Amino acid sequence: MKTHKLFVLLFAIVLSFSCKADTSKELTLVENAPAHSPVANKHYIKVALLLDTSNSMDGLIDQAKAQLWEIVNELSYAKCRNQSPNLQIALYEYGNDGLNSRDGYVRKILGFTEDLDDVSKELFSLTTNGGSEYCGTVIHKSIKQLDWGNDADDLKMIFIAGNEPFTQGKINYKDAALEAKEKDIVVNTIFCGDYNHGISSKWQHGAQLAYGDYMAINHNQHTVHIASPYDDIILQLNVKLNNTYIPYGRRGRSKIAMQAEQDANAAEYGGANAVSRTVSKSSHLYKNSSWDLVDAEEEEDFSYDKLKNEDLPDNLKNKTKAEIKAYVAQQRAERESIQEEIAELNEKRRKYISEQKKDGDNALESAMIEALRKQAEKKDYKWDE
Repeated sequence: MKTHKLFVLLFAIVLSFSCKADTSKELTLVENAPAHSPVANKHYIKVALLLDTSNSMDGLIDQAKAQLWEIVNELSYAKCRNQSPNLQIALYEYGNDGLNSRDGYVRKILGFTEDLDDVSKELFSLTTNGGSEYCGTVIHKSIKQLDWGNDADDLKMIFIAGNEPFTQGKINYKDAALEAKEKDIVVNTIFCGDYNHGISSKWQHGAQLAYGDYMAINHNQHTVHIASPYDDIILQLNVKLNNTYIPYGRRGRSKIAMQAEQDANAAEYGGANAVSRTVSKSSHLYKNSSWDLVDAEEEEDFSYDKLKNEDLPDNLKNKTKAEIKAYVAQQRAERESIQEEIAELNEKRRKYISEQKKDGDNALESAMIEALRKQAEKKDYKWDE
């Protein structure tokens, strides 16, 4: 079954909240935290995406790939108490016969991560296969296996999407919903099909039990990517932006290659989608401190003294600490200038796209963003328009 606005829907709801970083780093550093280090106690969201990858869900996966970056961009405009929230995403697949039956045909793909390139990579790696869809099982496993934290101010959300009855499997969806409530996790359900059919197959009830929203997706609708006069310039800036990254450590070389690979994956859906990814890469939500020296330097526990010569790129090997610092500062200044230029062009792009949209274009996206903004008022959220 083919789904259209799934990912806009998934993340549009998320727009109304915020999240906290939980990055992993290859080096532990202690000295010289820069004066522009981020505020420590930011608001945050933790979102677990549970995607049905049975045979009928090719459209679901396709839309996950097509919608990721535009939704991240919507998130980047959100503000809570004048702070820009961070974002963590976890990813599960379920309902695929290629998965282990002893695990209830459920696979944890990613734990909570800020690495958006990892999320993109895994989405593009998903394939569908016939299977049994056990909603209660995958919700239960995501609650038990993920680190949801104990902070009462965290927003913890599950989004589960599929098209088979919510009642299947050994673990009752009602019990899974109770587990979610006990941990202050909201469960939102997206039925891929007729709205009333989703109600009769208990997708709505599953959401109601865990204080979430129930939604149904028109699986025949196609994503509308609107090109703008600013796209070519933004894509040229993306090339310059990539050149500001300084890979280091064991993962540096492979991660900068992955960055280029995800650029190419986004471009598969057209230039406008590649532009959306570029805009995401210029936002505060695109974090690469585990492999990029410019981002790593902003971490509170960073120290140049801990850098090993063999971990540096060839152009920085055998350089003094002062020389490395100067180069990082130069790349940071270049990046910030490019990001500022992209942001200015994107404002014009957003205005142009809003004027070009017609009634029915990405209708679900518009409806969900309107709904989430109403919800966001209760969380003191505002948007940069």
